[in-house]
Amino acid sequence: MENLEMHAPIALFTYNRPWHTQQTVEALLNNAEASDSDLIIFSDGAKEGVSWEKVDEVRQYLKTIEGFKSVRISERQENFGLARSIIVGVTDVVNEYGRVIVLEDDLVTSPYFLKYMNDALNLYENDERVISVHGYNYPIEEPLPDAFFIKGADCLGWATWKRGWGLFESDGRKLLNQLKQRDMFKRFDLFGAYDYSGMLRGQIAGKNQSWAVRWYASALLQNKLTLYPGKTLVQHMGSDGSGTHCGDDNGMGLFDASISMFPVDISAIPVKEDHDALMAFSRFLRQVSHLGLVKRVKRKLGRMVRR
Repeated sequence: MENLEMHAPIALFTYNRPWHTQQTVEALLNNAEASDSDLIIFSDGAKEGVSWEKVDEVRQYLKTIEGFKSVRISERQENFGLARSIIVGVTDVVNEYGRVIVLEDDLVTSPYFLKYMNDALNLYENDERVISVHGYNYPIEEPLPDAFFIKGADCLGWATWKRGWGLFESDGRKLLNQLKQRDMFKRFDLFGAYDYSGMLRGQIAGKNQSWAVRWYASALLQNKLTLYPGKTLVQHMGSDGSGTHCGDDNGMGLFDASISMFPVDISAIPVKEDHDALMAFSRFLRQVSHLGLVKRVKRKLGRMVRR
C-alpha cells in the first residue's frame, strides 16, 4: 500500500477568539504527528464596523506557534465570512497538496485525531466510494463500531482529497432541486430527526451561509461515504457565546462527549453505509429533541451545521 507515511496538511480557520484558537492549537500539538504536519492558517479579517482588536490578538498568537513541520499564515485583509473562507481555503490547499485536514478555531482534538485522519486519508485515497473522514461523533450511548461509514459529509474536524472536494456543489438551489427530483428529503433529514432541507432552503434564501449543509447534500447526492469514529475525537467549544453563529449554550451539553484517548483501528471496516449507526444518529437526535428541548436542540444543530 502506497503513501502510508504521508501526512496531510492541516487547514485551520480562525477569526477573533484568541483563547479558543490557543486551545485548538495546543490540542493538535499533543498529537505525535503534529511535527510531521504542515499547518496552514487562514485568519479572517474583521467585519465592517467591528474592532480589529481581537483579530490582531489572534494574529499575534499565531506568529508564536511552533512544533509543526511548518506554519504558514494567510491574513485576510477583509472579512470573508466562515463559508467563503472555508470554501476558498480548502480549495487552495487541496489544489496544492491533494488532500487536507480541516479544523476551525473552536475544536479541541484527541491526541489520536491526526493518526486517525492520516490513516484514513492514506487507506481510502483511491477509493472513489469514500468522500471524506470525520472526527466528531454524537455522545450516543448505544454501542457503535470503532469506526463506520455513513453516506454524506460532515463539518466538525474533517478531511478530504482533491477528488472528494471536487464534488462540492456551491449552488444550493441545484442541490435542492436534485433532492426533490430524486425524492431524497426523508433521507437528507435523517428520517425526520433534523430539518436539513429547511436549512438548505434558508441558505438559498440568504438566511444563512452554511457551506456544511451544501457539503452534506453534495456528498449524499453523489452516494458517497464518510468515515466516522465510534467515539468522538473532537469536542466542539463554540457554544459558549463566542462564535459567529453561537449564543448561550442553554444547557446543550447533551452534544458534548468525552474525547477518546485511544487510537482508532480502521483496518477492517466494510466500505458501505452502516445502517445501524445511521439509525443510531437519527434516534439520538430524536431523543434529545423529546426531552423538552426541541427549540434548543434545533439551535444547537443549526449552529453546528450553519458553519
